[in-house]
Amino acid sequence: MKRKVVIAGGSGFIGQAIAKEHIEKGYEVVVLTRGLSELKEGVCYQQWDGKTIGEWKHFLEDAELLINLTGKSVDCRYTHENRKQIISSRVDSTKVLGEVLHHLSNPPKLWVNASTATIYEHSIDQPMTEKDGVIGNDFSMGVATAWEDALFSSSHPNIRKVAFRISLVLGKKDGVLPVLKKLTKFGLGGYHGNGKQRFAWIHIDDVLRVLEFVKTSDVEGPINCTTNTGINNKEFMKAIRKSEGISFGIPTPKLMLEIGSFFMGTEAELILKSRYAVPDKLLNLGFKFKFTNIEEALEDLK
Repeated sequence: MKRKVVIAGGSGFIGQAIAKEHIEKGYEVVVLTRGLSELKEGVCYQQWDGKTIGEWKHFLEDAELLINLTGKSVDCRYTHENRKQIISSRVDSTKVLGEVLHHLSNPPKLWVNASTATIYEHSIDQPMTEKDGVIGNDFSMGVATAWEDALFSSSHPNIRKVAFRISLVLGKKDGVLPVLKKLTKFGLGGYHGNGKQRFAWIHIDDVLRVLEFVKTSDVEGPINCTTNTGINNKEFMKAIRKSEGISFGIPTPKLMLEIGSFFMGTEAELILKSRYAVPDKLLNLGFKFKFTNIEEALEDLK
């Protein structure tokens, strides 16, 4: 029998990379999706709504690993309705998965749930570790806290649980990088705000390597899924300009970002918040990142 991995909310950028990696390693891959149930490129897509128990529950039986990446994109205006959907999509999906696991004869031994490095307060000078990071209570941090509470508050004695506090993931065709590259090519590749906000990032290949490391270790609880680097927005944008062969980029003041974000249907917080998360837990366990230099990462993603 093939080893099996179930990826809830696995139709996005990170989920597809994880699915592809596991297909290549000979796994049976099941993706729980709001889309149609179908078999595509070796992946079994099974429809679910992310909040109620359905036929999808049977696919979790005998799975080696459950990964939950479900959540409405935060790249939107934080209207009342969007706020409700952002938090409910994360919390409801986590709760219903936890409920189903109670009723399985052979549940997964490992449950990896997405979380976010945005759980920590805005910080420019104080590194945020899993042990000492300061968790605040604004909307974004509250969502992250509720998300992790939904994972860890239910008891599953024989299931190891890990929350990936994921930073900004860099990929070739998806994620934040292609957007910033496009802006840079139009001359808008300068720093944002004052440019001092920390830019916690991780290469998509290292996300996959962290997952493999977690599978073969005994780590549990939250981990900062971010590269061990302390660059800020100004340094990051400079690296993008260098990578793209562009010498100049117009800086974007905070007010202009807020106005632009309004018309683009998003929030300036996504780029102005300083994320100074550091991966203490991974480093203390001996994990070695493949990409810690932003220029090398960008070169690889050309």
